[in-house]
Amino acid sequence: MTKSIKGMTFDFTITAILIFIGLITIVPFLYIVVVSFATPSEYIQKAGAFIFPSKWTLINYQYLLSTGAFVKAGGNSAFLAIVGTLLSLAVTSSFAYSLSRKRLRGRKTLLMLVLISILFNPGIIPPYLVVKSLGMINSIWSLIIPALTSGWYIFLMKSFYDSIPAGLEEAASIDGCNDIGIWVKIILPLSLPSLAAFGLFYAVSYWNVFFNAILYINDFNKWPLQVLLQNMLIDSSTSGGDLANQIASEQEMPKETLKMAAVVVATVPIILVYPFLQKHFAKGVMVGSVKE
Repeated sequence: MTKSIKGMTFDFTITAILIFIGLITIVPFLYIVVVSFATPSEYIQKAGAFIFPSKWTLINYQYLLSTGAFVKAGGNSAFLAIVGTLLSLAVTSSFAYSLSRKRLRGRKTLLMLVLISILFNPGIIPPYLVVKSLGMINSIWSLIIPALTSGWYIFLMKSFYDSIPAGLEEAASIDGCNDIGIWVKIILPLSLPSLAAFGLFYAVSYWNVFFNAILYINDFNKWPLQVLLQNMLIDSSTSGGDLANQIASEQEMPKETLKMAAVVVATVPIILVYPFLQKHFAKGVMVGSVKE
């Protein structure tokens, strides 16, 4: 009985702590969503001190999405997330599959180079000099090409490809398939769980790109959404000016409600991607973890 009471007390304490931590984490996000749906007049009247708005409205989102700067930034981020993810998956999967084939010439050298890219970080200046020498400063491709693949993802996918029986490739080869045909018709369909998992990682990375955009993009019209959002949330002086004040003054809206709506718009799209990949994600995250 004593152990049972101690166990119940321990469980109750841990549960209470987890609930408290969960509330600390969730409440700020709930407040952001609530303010984004509040009317400008109510926010000004109550100075933002309310739990739920008396009247829910989409006016903040309508005004925000009607501004050219925000729409352009959203389009840039969408382009990065879609095109960048597809190109990254193509490069990572094809490279990892090539490294998994023992008949590849220079395979050990390539594996060593991939390992070196994981162990040693070149820092900021060498990548910037490479991007500049390629003439990609102020180009949206400067945010895609340098980040096309990851050495860690290559090793994980290679481990997955190593587990695929060689008999499948031999059978396809006997039927007349070349190496590209084997990769497209045999290997890629078997790789859907890993492609879904890594695709989600890449999409989140491209959608949230921020630091590289500050380094390589000086043109206000080519900023991704996260850089624009940072400029709105922090009233910093940049080449684009105080965007929150500009948008608010153009639409005669309180600045804070537009900020909250911008945060929601920048967060929700990438969250909505997860349910479509959920059935593959659980298998994909285990790629390379066990080798038979």
